[in-house]
Amino acid sequence: MSFRHGLRLLYSQLSVFSRELNRPWCRYISSSLALSSEKRATDFNSLVARTNTCGELRSAHVGQEVTLCGWIQYQRQGLFLVLRDFQGLTQIIIPQDEAHSHVKKVLYDAPVESVVRVTGTVTSRPPGQKNPRMPTGDIEVKVKTAEVLNSCKKLPFEIKDFIKKSEALRMQYRYLDLRSFQMQHNLRLRSQMVMKMREYLCNLHGFVDVETPTLFKRTPGGAKEFVVPSREPGKFYCLPQSPQQFKQLLMIGGLDRYFQVARCYRDEGSKPDRQPEFTQIDIEMSFVDQAGIQRLIEGLLQYSWPNERGPITTPFPSMSYAEALAEYGTDKPDTRFGMKIIDVSDVFRSVEIGFVQNAVNKPQGTVKAICIPQGARHLQNKDFEALKESAKSQFNQEVLHLILKPDESLKSPLSKFLSEEQQSELIQALKVQADDVVLLAAGEHEKVCLVLGNMRLESANLLELRGLVLRDPTAFHFLWVVDFPLFLHKEENPAELESAHHPFTAPHPSDTSLLYSEPAKIRSQHYDLVLNGSEIGGGSIRIHNAEQQRFVLETVLKEDPELLSHLLEALKCGAPPHGGIALGLDRLICLVAGAPSIRDVIAFPKSFKGRDLMSNAPDYITPEELEPYHIQVAWPAAEAEANKN
Repeated sequence: MSFRHGLRLLYSQLSVFSRELNRPWCRYISSSLALSSEKRATDFNSLVARTNTCGELRSAHVGQEVTLCGWIQYQRQGLFLVLRDFQGLTQIIIPQDEAHSHVKKVLYDAPVESVVRVTGTVTSRPPGQKNPRMPTGDIEVKVKTAEVLNSCKKLPFEIKDFIKKSEALRMQYRYLDLRSFQMQHNLRLRSQMVMKMREYLCNLHGFVDVETPTLFKRTPGGAKEFVVPSREPGKFYCLPQSPQQFKQLLMIGGLDRYFQVARCYRDEGSKPDRQPEFTQIDIEMSFVDQAGIQRLIEGLLQYSWPNERGPITTPFPSMSYAEALAEYGTDKPDTRFGMKIIDVSDVFRSVEIGFVQNAVNKPQGTVKAICIPQGARHLQNKDFEALKESAKSQFNQEVLHLILKPDESLKSPLSKFLSEEQQSELIQALKVQADDVVLLAAGEHEKVCLVLGNMRLESANLLELRGLVLRDPTAFHFLWVVDFPLFLHKEENPAELESAHHPFTAPHPSDTSLLYSEPAKIRSQHYDLVLNGSEIGGGSIRIHNAEQQRFVLETVLKEDPELLSHLLEALKCGAPPHGGIALGLDRLICLVAGAPSIRDVIAFPKSFKGRDLMSNAPDYITPEELEPYHIQVAWPAAEAEANKN
């Protein structure tokens, strides 16, 4: 009997008497088995009709007879072909002798991308023919037998990463696009990171993986939800934006630590980093504070981080929302480069320019600027005009630019209004060097910060188009952003408030008293995790008091609390303090993989407009199919007429 088999037998016997025996014994033996299995190398060739993959053969295999299965990458003159599978490429030598003429004919006639199985002997490549760019470039396989498992028709594009294809074409033929090495790498990277996250949460920290319902009811506030009809007239389900309520209910149910790789849905248009259906690593804990959640996530990312991306350092730096807005003009700063926003109000306080004086004399008025290093060398007048036009169209905000010439004089219409002393103060405040460009804006604090934050990113884009590297693509800068406002004024009605994140977020302990007097001034216990200027996670400590939750819903947000009566009732039944976070898995993997869009790390994504171009979903269904749901389609007039015809 092997030691491993003996361990399994002993463990099964111990489990029968688990009540009598100390439970740590069971945990110890279970962990021993886990360690034993971890030591084994991954076997990609078990249970299948091959002996090796196309990416694993090396000089050490020379002389061995092997069977390979894969797709024909290309063929040359009936002499050899390259076989591809998920792991790599192997060169296959087609026999030319009469005895193997049938093998030659099978492989010669097989179109590119046909699926074949070949058996042959591994040999060293002749001198001068080795390919150092291929991991299998030292060897080739001389075929003895071959079989075409499935022939391939002419494809709409070649399965090669360097062949440019439109995103629409890639999504229409996603099953072909998935064959590319880049998509294979991205999806396997995603799988490996998720598996490591499961290990960290379940095995090391005792989390319970719980699946929560997909059919739910409308949640007040937040993004638009997808509606699902039911067979009860006038009643509808909603697809959840997140498992927010369920994970809080699990804490009330005493589960203590929950996580889920959760599918979430928002009825919004797609963006490069957003999809109508997306995946998040959803986490909730009882008896935890903000620092505890942050430590958990830092450890989780360290544990699951791929080795080839280099180590990440913890703890991550932290910054308040107010600091992020003031210095970077956004709540998700990219800290890989400088160009911070600087307040220069004091320099301009006595400058006799009408719009500047109007700005600095208002309660929230300010003058701020950013400095673009060497901007005059790399940017042209048309670039400055484009930046100003962007500020005007997006923010209705004027932006001025100044250039410090080599003689240390300022080139700008503003310079005639500034004394030499004021010019010197401005140069010192911004640490301006020769050929630097200053972008300056005056107005209300938040608006000026937002416009300059946008100008900072657009300027970085322009400089990188000219060949400068401001944002190192191999660097990963994590940042916690904390102390967000709990409520924001509604854009359409500033007299009313809405949740800055969601209505279940607890007030900051120092601001709780303001909830009943000045709710617009309260900070929240919300925290975001930012990576290279993208928000990859967000969470909060939750309200666990039923009366406080009802007050927020009914009095502050003017929402009907009956929509959440189940949660309010649960909060009255001994709800523990709890908090959590959700990591956007698609966005995180996109950044780790260096992909241009989250659609490149999702197997079957939706298009920019939320459509599945492969299956043409969403699609029409017949009136007969709609009848059980008591729904009739109200067609626009033109479409109704077209349907009649």
